[in-house]
Amino acid sequence: MKLTETKPEQHGLIRRIGGDAHFASRVTAIGVTEGTPFQTVRNDRRMPVLIYLRETLIALGREDAERIEVAV
Repeated sequence: MKLTETKPEQHGLIRRIGGDAHFASRVTAIGVTEGTPFQTVRNDRRMPVLIYLRETLIALGREDAERIEVAV
């Protein structure tokens, strides 16, 4: 399942970070790493996906969130 498919208040784990090395480096630098638990806070169409992870609220653009696979 992709991060963009999650619903608000849903908990899960980051399973895989797709995309190129630059993208993977960018999101891991902000704490989005494989195996990390998260909670989706907000996921409205045409808006960034908000997730709570490592005691931080993170906004990811929809295009970036499409590259992240999760398990719920």
